[in-house]
Amino acid sequence: MEKALRRSRVVALIGPRQFGKTTLARQFLPPDSVNYFDLEDPASLARLEEPMTALRDLRGLVVIDEIHRRPELFPILRVLADRESLPARFLILGSAASGLLRQSSESLAGRIETISLSGFSLGEVGTASKGRHWLRGGFPRSFLAESEEESLVWRKNFIQTFLERDIPQFGISIPAPALLRFWTMLAHYHGQVWNAAELARSLGVNESTARRYLDLLGGVFMVRSLLPWHANLKKRQVKSPKVYFRDTGLLHALLPTGSERELLVHPRCGASWEGYIIEEVIKVVQPEEAYFWATHNGAELDLFMLKDGRRLGVECKREDAPRLTPSMRIAMEDLELDHLTVVYPGDRSYPLGDRVTVVPLEEVAAEGADVLRGRGL
Repeated sequence: MEKALRRSRVVALIGPRQFGKTTLARQFLPPDSVNYFDLEDPASLARLEEPMTALRDLRGLVVIDEIHRRPELFPILRVLADRESLPARFLILGSAASGLLRQSSESLAGRIETISLSGFSLGEVGTASKGRHWLRGGFPRSFLAESEEESLVWRKNFIQTFLERDIPQFGISIPAPALLRFWTMLAHYHGQVWNAAELARSLGVNESTARRYLDLLGGVFMVRSLLPWHANLKKRQVKSPKVYFRDTGLLHALLPTGSERELLVHPRCGASWEGYIIEEVIKVVQPEEAYFWATHNGAELDLFMLKDGRRLGVECKREDAPRLTPSMRIAMEDLELDHLTVVYPGDRSYPLGDRVTVVPLEEVAAEGADVLRGRGL
């Protein structure tokens, strides 16, 4: 974050509400500073009635929180960021990815650096908290709640508030009950290939509406549509995305599963684990590109990443002792992987074959991306 603020004229910090964007920004600038604007605060909104007048004489770092509420500020930020003396740099915070990125790219091209903020990772909370982190997710207030019951209550209240207050503030006019039904149904499709027709029939809407709902939840960081990788093969490959909840705590609130015991016996336990591993790996590796891969003959790879010129594969197995499968061999060959890592809930690493390693999740969280590149490579 500090490096980004030094090298870029404008830095955008994006992520869901309640993930700690404001808390992080206040480490660089106190909220009582004249350089801090919270666009949910009437006083800040009043100060920005004449935005050029309010911003042009400020020096140092200027923070504008909830920038998506005032998109007309982007052209003004472009003018201010282009000043030769550069008396001020700008940190803007937003909770809606698609609209914010579109508006910033149109007005601030070449001037803005974007940082995506996620919730607590397993590495941040400690590997001893794996079960709690998987169940409650990465929202700080959910993870830090005093009990499982209080955590579940917070997540349910968050979902309700998000649908009834936050979504309309983004300028989206979808009835909260309709979007809640879709979101709840999507929880049961977590980890599956997207099938718009099936969900549309279940909801009683058309396919375009179902796709619009999915795009909306993706744009506000609630779900991840993991796109399929298309290799140049003479095989029929899956061409629809897989859908995952980005936070397993919200997934478990909608299934619902309120305790670790309920989660472990739930039919969607394996799918939940897969999504949890995928999000944790992406946080650690921060790949340039991430996909899944599957053929209609049954070969598949949970996660395929491009990072620093390497082709890395990840399989998520909730098993005591994963073994090398025909699907893994096919993925290694067809995708020309530099290394394939099988992440599992065990406590020791061991090789499965040439460039294939089984690794505990705790080791990935503790040691980082190098584990997934393969030792000795």
